[in-house]
Formats: sequence, C-alpha cells, structure tokens
Amino acid sequence: MTVHNREIAEQFSHLADLLEIEGADAYRVRAYRQAAQTIAGLSESLADRAAAGEDLSALPHIGESLAEKIRTICETGHLPQLEEAEERLPAALSDLLEISGLGPKRVKALHQDLHIDNLQDLKQAVAEHRVRELSGFGAKSEQALADKLAQWQGPAERLPLIEAEEIARPLVHSLRGLDGVDQVTIAGSFRRRKETVGDLDILVTAAEGTSVMERFTGYDEVSEVVSQGETRATVLLRAGLQVDLRLVPAAAYGAALHYFTGAKAHNIAVRRLGVQRDLKINEYGVFHGDERVGGRTEQEVYDAVDLPFIEPELREDRGEIEAAQEDRLPALIGLDDIRGDLHAHTKASDGHDSLRQMAEAAAERGYAYLAITDHSQHVTVAHGLDPQRMAAQIDAVDALNEELDGRIRVLKAVELDILADGSLDLPDDVLERLDLCVCAVHHKLDLPRQKQTERILRALDSQHCHILAHPRGRLIGKRAGYELDLERVMRAAAERGCALEVNAQPKRLDLDDSDCRLAKELGVRIAISTDAHSQGNLDYMRFGVDQARRGWLTADDVINTRGLDDLLALLRH
Repeated sequence: MTVHNREIAEQFSHLADLLEIEGADAYRVRAYRQAAQTIAGLSESLADRAAAGEDLSALPHIGESLAEKIRTICETGHLPQLEEAEERLPAALSDLLEISGLGPKRVKALHQDLHIDNLQDLKQAVAEHRVRELSGFGAKSEQALADKLAQWQGPAERLPLIEAEEIARPLVHSLRGLDGVDQVTIAGSFRRRKETVGDLDILVTAAEGTSVMERFTGYDEVSEVVSQGETRATVLLRAGLQVDLRLVPAAAYGAALHYFTGAKAHNIAVRRLGVQRDLKINEYGVFHGDERVGGRTEQEVYDAVDLPFIEPELREDRGEIEAAQEDRLPALIGLDDIRGDLHAHTKASDGHDSLRQMAEAAAERGYAYLAITDHSQHVTVAHGLDPQRMAAQIDAVDALNEELDGRIRVLKAVELDILADGSLDLPDDVLERLDLCVCAVHHKLDLPRQKQTERILRALDSQHCHILAHPRGRLIGKRAGYELDLERVMRAAAERGCALEVNAQPKRLDLDDSDCRLAKELGVRIAISTDAHSQGNLDYMRFGVDQARRGWLTADDVINTRGLDDLLALLRH
C-alpha cells in the first residue's frame, strides 16, 4: 500500500485540530500544523524516502519524533496518536472548524456545553436558538453562524488538482513501466487543468497481448474493481477516486484523446463542424462513410474540420472554436515564460524557511528575481512585521543581495494588509523603501458588497499598491470568497496600473479562469505568484500558469514574464 504525502499531512492536520479543541499545549499543536504544511508542499514521496531509509528529520519542522510518526504512517497507514485523540473526541468535531468564525475554543465550548459532536448537531442547536445562550456568542453571532451554515456546501466531492496529481502520478508510472505499453495519458478535466477533478480517464496504447488490464486492476491502491473487460476497466481507489482506463488502438488514439479530454460542449461543436463536411467524428476516429480518414493524432481531428490545434485548457466551448476559425487563438503563456515569483514568505512571518533558503531555491529554478512578501503587522496570527521588523527585513534583503552576487535578485516587498477602512497596514516612510507591495484582504471578509468594493478601491488609490493578492479571497471547497464587484475593481486597477494576482496556491487559484479572461479583456495586468510558505511551494507556479492558460492569458499579459529591469520600471510606472 502506497501512502501519499496528502494522507500524511491530513492525519497531522486532523490531529492538530483535535488537540487544539482539547486545549493541548500550543507548541505541540503548532508542531503538527507546521509538519502538515511542510509535507503538503513536498514534491517527492515521503513513503519512497522512508522506504529508502532517508533521514526524514532533516526536513524543515520535522524532528526525530515526527519523523518516526511519518514512518509509522507509511508502514501502517495509521497514526496511533490520532486514533487515541479520536477516542477522546468525536472525529467529526474537526469539521466544525471549516465554518468561518468557529475556532477551536468555540468548538470546544459547543461540544462541552451543548454536547455538539458534528455539523448536524450544530445546525439543530442553532435552529433551536441554544447557541446564543453560550458565553461569547449571543443572538447576532448565532444568526451569523446560521447564515454560514446555510451557505456551506459540505466537503468537496471533487479533489483539488494537486491531490489528483499525487494520486495519478504513481498509477501512471506503474502502467508506463509495463513492457509493450506505448502511450499513457490522463484525459478529462485533469488534462484541461481544471482546478478540481471528479474522476480520472486514462488512455493507453499498447502492443497486442500486453497485460495492461491486469496491471491496472491489480494496482495496490485499488479498493474495488467496478468492471473489467478486454479494452476498458473501471476501479475505485482507496482515496475514493474513480478511474476509468481505456485501451485504444494507435490509429484511433488522437480521436479518443480528443473525445475523452472534452469538454463535452467543445466536442459537440467540433462534431457539428464535421457533419457540415459529411464527416463523422467520435472516439474511434474521423470517418467519411465507413472509411476512417483520420484520428491517429488530435491534429488530424482538427485538420478534418479546418481548425488549428486547440490547447486542452481552452476546450470549454467559450469562444475557442470561433477564435480558431478566425486565427485569433492566443499563444498561451507557458511555465518557461515565468522569470520570477512575486509573492513568497519566510520564517520572519508564517513561512517555514529562511530568507536565504527561499532565495537559493528560487535561483535553482532559474528565476531572475524573488519577492519576499512576509505579512504586515495586522496579521498577528502570522507574526506579521511591524515597522521596526520590516526595516530589519529590508536591511537583511540588501545584505543578502550583495552576497548572492547577481545570481538572483531578492526584491524588498511585503504582503500588506488592507485594513477595514481601505488604508494600508504600514506607514509610507517604510513602504517607500520597498520594491513592491502585494496588498491583500485578510479580515472583515463579511463586509457588504459595496463596502468591500470601496475598501479595495481605496487601497488601489495608494501609490504603494502594486499587486492585489488573491482578489476574491476564496478557498476552494471551503470558502466562496467575499462579496465584491470584481469588474469595478478590475477597471480601477487598469486605470491605476495595479496588477491583480493569480495566486497559484492550489487551495486558492484566485483569480479563477473566468476572472483571468475578464482581466485580459479589460487590460488588467496579471501577476502569477505562488504565495510560497516553503521552498517546495515554489513549484506551485505550474498551477497558476494552468489557471492563466485556461483564462486565455499570454506571456504579454503577465508582469513576471519580464526581465528584472523591465519589471522594476513597470512597477515604478
């Protein structure tokens, strides 16, 4: 049984939740949370590293005790300390922490005083007006809680793209390692790089007699074989994800890849164009009558209807067919176009690595620059920097840049809180010493739409507001984001020369793809940044690029595709 990093991180995070609800030592809780964040940001499999006998305690925030717990999870799939905590407290209590405004202390009070064990218990207590009787709540907070419960959609049924990747990677590797297998491709929403994935569609071409189906259904993470035939099988994985595998002939591979990549509406539009040319296009090929006249490659499918190749990220029937017919398809941005990252954290606030470690990691990725944007003072939970600490950080960056000797330029920056009245969280004399400010909303997320919009517009009026970070404030599957007239904000940003961020953190991906498309139409500059809290998080850039591609963005639309001098000139404009 393969244990994924995601599962290890989830067990540590769940244990931290239950311990915090219990009122355990804050240092112990923080240790588990930091470990979970470190593990979630790793690109290499911890299970593989444990099996190879590597020293896991060398990882950031992973001491010998935590390293031993990781090895236990990798070997058994279970964390004994979590099972013990679940014996003391209902496991579903941690679900209550998903509701905005319910921290561990409040959840503990709800559990101890009202005997609430899960979300259903909470909904009933709110409906019966029992919550308002608790100290620290009251009628208004009870009503606010009722509103949030009504909006909450429950645990997401679709997996974030990063989690689907982690599950899919070893499965694809297993199939590709089989003699006789030629091509293995994951199609569907995964290939279109949607931010969440409901299931996986895998297409395989292989030599006749290759035991693809046996390898697939015998994969060690399969919990149930739903169906199995000679050319198709469906399984459920231990993670709950359904996977369909289709063995297709090489002559029809392109047609099958086009068909199963979708989206359905895009495929229908292409098929209609085929009908106009007396062609039938399906998963088996391109046919004129009974004769297959194409389908070995996707290009042959598009050639058959007089279209250029359309990138998978654009295949949503949102104007890409018409753009292709009129030779207006954008030259989409690629990961290689990115010259630097403009949003990253260090241990000075809530990051896990030092200033030097983050700079070295960015240099290893070939970046010309990295903006260190630790939080400003208002975000106390993240140990935000006050003016004195910010000044010290500026001096530290200057010193580091001299030592780096031009290998990479670390930009003096901050993730600057936009306060409730739209003012910024640090004084002008400090901000004037910075290369850029990434401004963000982190509190008062429940302001009415007009007030929230006016708050952000006032922040954009400042000469120090260079980038508006995660503009909607959403967390995928957990928080829809605050009420906001985003188009009005975009128009103001375009007028003032302020960029909007595509935050590449897989839990955010904010702006979304439709927002990116609107920003492009309105002439708004975009920054694709990782919001990295560790060295490994810098690899999240690919998810931001995926989102930008789905939003039709080119390299010219994105400010951090520019060289250092051009970027700094643009920021000063």
